[in-house]
Amino acid sequence: MPHCRAADRLFRAIEAGDVEALRTIYATDAVIWHNADDKTESPEQNLEILRRFVSLSHSRTYTEIRREPTPRGFVQQHVLRAQLKNDRELVLPACIICEVRWGRITRLDEYFDTAPLGVLRNAQ
Repeated sequence: MPHCRAADRLFRAIEAGDVEALRTIYATDAVIWHNADDKTESPEQNLEILRRFVSLSHSRTYTEIRREPTPRGFVQQHVLRAQLKNDRELVLPACIICEVRWGRITRLDEYFDTAPLGVLRNAQ
């Protein structure tokens, strides 16, 4: 499935901490939304957040992946597990709904509970 190739690229880049690769996965006018703050952001704003997250973690792995292609993209449920620099582990169940056009993500909606993010405090 062509849309799922974009998903593979997205999650591999995050696991590798390759924020610059993400730039090529997002369409330049992509919209990224998170339920936690109900705000949309641009790819550049999202890359800054991901860059910060990568700087706080030694490793990132997606587990318990359930992905389904949709007519315009894909839906994925997973658990993000990150080993943090403060010797704690982030375990974040999430669901992402993406629209993909021409192999690039044009919209990403992410749903997760913010409670597990508390382990990021003092993660430097």
